[in-house]
Amino acid sequence: MTFVVTDNCIKCKYTDCVAVCPVDAFFEGPNFLVIDPDICIDCELCVPECPADAIVQDEKISPDQAQFLELNAELAKQWPNINEMKPAPADADKWNGVANKIPLLLIE
Repeated sequence: MTFVVTDNCIKCKYTDCVAVCPVDAFFEGPNFLVIDPDICIDCELCVPECPADAIVQDEKISPDQAQFLELNAELAKQWPNINEMKPAPADADKWNGVANKIPLLLIE
């Protein structure tokens, strides 16, 4: 089992979760974080730290968020590792809770 970062992280990108990850499983893109499923140890420490409630266990992911299983695995291999908290984007609170943000995902 592993945890997955889902849609609500897009454009919020709070990094509270990375500070508690004991295995440095988070990777950072331009406006989204992902968890590498090969590194995640299913400890669940990140879940309560996410202000956007964007992290879920892979076995409990809703069908409409299932694409994030593959996205997390794929992008974790491309993006740099992040293991320290950074300030959230200035407009993160505005984006928290906005539905269907996948078209806004920047993959650069």
